[in-house]
Amino acid sequence: GRSLRELRIHLCQRSAGSRGVRDFIEQHYVTLKKANPDFPILIRECSGVQPKLWARFEFGKEKSVPLNNLTVDEVAKALENIVKSKV
Repeated sequence: GRSLRELRIHLCQRSAGSRGVRDFIEQHYVTLKKANPDFPILIRECSGVQPKLWARFEFGKEKSVPLNNLTVDEVAKALENIVKSKV
């Protein structure tokens, strides 16, 4: 299959739409990194940006999922879905 190479989470430090993403990172980032120490999970904070999850697969294929106004659980679900998905 096409293996996942990298996850990037884009979010705004202040916007209401990014709140669930910020909470998700606070609650789950350390656990995720401990479970996957060699896997790149990058956090990109940028003022005013729409929260989004980017997944990079083999051969440079990328996929993104909007995370605007999602709850912590919905963000976790989106992450799970993209990890399981194939491009």
